[in-house]
Amino acid sequence: MASIKNYFSLVKFSHTIFALPFALIGFFIALPQLNTNPDGTNTMRILLQPELLVKFFLVLVCMVTARSAAMAFNRYLDRHFDAKNPRTSIREIPAGILSAESALIFVIINCLVFIASTYFINQICFYLSPVALFVILFYSFTKRFTPLCHVVLGVGLSLAPIGAYLAVTGMFAWLPILFSCTVIFWVSGFDIIYALQDEDFDRSNQLYSIPTVMGKKGALHISALLHLFSSLCVIGAGVVGEFHWLYWLGVLIFVGMLLFQHRLVKPHDLSKVNIAFMTANGIASVVFGLIVIVSLFIKYGW
Repeated sequence: MASIKNYFSLVKFSHTIFALPFALIGFFIALPQLNTNPDGTNTMRILLQPELLVKFFLVLVCMVTARSAAMAFNRYLDRHFDAKNPRTSIREIPAGILSAESALIFVIINCLVFIASTYFINQICFYLSPVALFVILFYSFTKRFTPLCHVVLGVGLSLAPIGAYLAVTGMFAWLPILFSCTVIFWVSGFDIIYALQDEDFDRSNQLYSIPTVMGKKGALHISALLHLFSSLCVIGAGVVGEFHWLYWLGVLIFVGMLLFQHRLVKPHDLSKVNIAFMTANGIASVVFGLIVIVSLFIKYGW
């Protein structure tokens, strides 16, 4: 029987740090909407209500299970390509650590848990759960027919702040949408950088990506442009949300990490792609998310 550790490795559980902080941002920016006091002083009391604490837990469950389902499905669908690619041949399915059938069962279980969790959150999340699953699972097919696969991945992860906001309020709003746009452009940009490693393999196997179409130099230019759009969105979110000044420190760190990864990766030198992918983006997400939440606590005196 495969161990839990193998499944964690299959879905690269550590990569949850990319979208999870934005889900938490979506959750916390929604809390003042439940407050009847204009100054927000009752928000902490609302947060400590058992019903909302349960909802917070369910949001975390949704986040983890949706991402796990998407990642495991990607590994399942790409298993034959992974077996041929020297970089990915050590992954769990091609290496024989996990069977393809086990991975597919894991996907189905995570999908069912995700849908069940949304049922206990509210109606709109439950009704939209199949749409969310379609988007995040559909990504795995896209590299077979479009170089815009990176954008589809970004859209999938961008559902985190909107979904968490919907879980609390049951309605849409511009602020979580701006954070979602931040995620779309940010993730699309760093996924292009990550895909540079497989440019030759993808091209020889008729797989699509921005690097296979534009080459390394062109792909890095597009990645930089997408990260510029992400920076503009996070700035726009700060203006719309009227955050505490501490928020802007978070923006500086977030944007700084975007710039840093572009200094690390060059068309002729991909040796630091993993540092750019995991370290820079991990810091960008975790530190920014923490600062945004702290700034909300300061702003509302929680």
